[in-house]
Amino acid sequence: MFIKQAFKPDNKYWKYLAGSAIVILAAIIGQFPLAIGILIKSFKEGDVTPTDQSEMLRYLDLNLTLFLIMLSFVFAFVALYFVITKFHNQKFKTVITTRPRVDWKRIFFAFLLWGSFSAATTIYDYYVHPDNYVLQFDLPKFAILFIIAIIFIPIQTSVEELVFRGYLMQGFGRLGLTRWFPLLMTSVIFGLMHMANPEVVKMGGVITIYYIGTGLFLGILTLMDEGMELSLGFHAANNLVAALLVTADWTVFQTYSVFKDLSEPTAGYAVVLPVIIIYPILLFIFSKKYNWHNWKEKLTGKLELPINDSINQTPSPHE
Repeated sequence: MFIKQAFKPDNKYWKYLAGSAIVILAAIIGQFPLAIGILIKSFKEGDVTPTDQSEMLRYLDLNLTLFLIMLSFVFAFVALYFVITKFHNQKFKTVITTRPRVDWKRIFFAFLLWGSFSAATTIYDYYVHPDNYVLQFDLPKFAILFIIAIIFIPIQTSVEELVFRGYLMQGFGRLGLTRWFPLLMTSVIFGLMHMANPEVVKMGGVITIYYIGTGLFLGILTLMDEGMELSLGFHAANNLVAALLVTADWTVFQTYSVFKDLSEPTAGYAVVLPVIIIYPILLFIFSKKYNWHNWKEKLTGKLELPINDSINQTPSPHE
C-alpha cells in the first residue's frame, strides 16, 4: 500500500517536518540566481528594482527568467532526494510507486491523454474566439523555450508531485488516521501554495477551488493506482502545454509561447468545470484502464501504524 511504504520504526513524524524545512530552504536558495539577475540588470540600466511579481517575471528575457525560476526546483529536487534516501533511509522509489519499478507507460499515457486534450481545447478556443488571442510564434525564441521547457518543466512538476503526493502524503499518513486525512491535507496545502500565483490577483480567491480540486484529483490518482505515475504524467503535460502553447500577462508562466491570450480572465465555469466534470471523467477512464476497485477502503480506510512503532527502537538499516 502506497502510504504504508513509509511506515518504518525510525521514520518518525518529526522527520517530515525537518525534511520539509530542508526542501523549502533549498528551494529558497535556488531563487537567488533570479534575484541576482534582476538586481544586476536594474543596476546596469539604472532602473528601479521591480518588486511586483508580474513585473519581475517580465523584467529579464523571458527564456532566461523561465530557466532561472526552474533552477529553484532543481535545488529542491536534490534536497528532496537527500532527505528521502539519507534522512529517512528510504529508497527513493518508495515515494513514487509500490510497483517493483516506476511504470513509465503509465506516465506517458497520462501525459498524452491530458496533453492532447489541453492542446486540442486551446486550439479550438483559438479558432472559436480568435480575437482573444494573438499569434506570437518566433522560431528562434520558441526553440530555446522548447529546450528549457522539455528539460526543466518535468523536473518542476515532478518535484511538486514528489513533495505533495509522495513525501507529504506518506508523512501525514504517519499520524495513523484515515487515508482521507493525508489526501485532504496535501490537497489543501497544494491549493494554498498556488495562492501566490498572479492568476489569483486577476481571478480572486475563488480560483482556490480549482487548485485544491486539482490537488484532490492528483491525490486520488495516487491512492487508487498505488503510485504517482499518473499524476506525474498529468502534471507535466498540463504545465508544458501552458508554457509552450499559450501564455498571458496574468499567468505565472511568461514565455515566448505560440499564442498569447489577450482576454480578461474571469473566475467562472473555467474554474469549476475541470473539478466537477473533466476530472471525474478522467478518473473513470483511468479506473477502467487500470482496473481500480475498493475505492472506499483506498480513499477513506484507516491507517494502522506498526505495533512496534516506538521512538526508542533501533533505526532500521538503509534499504
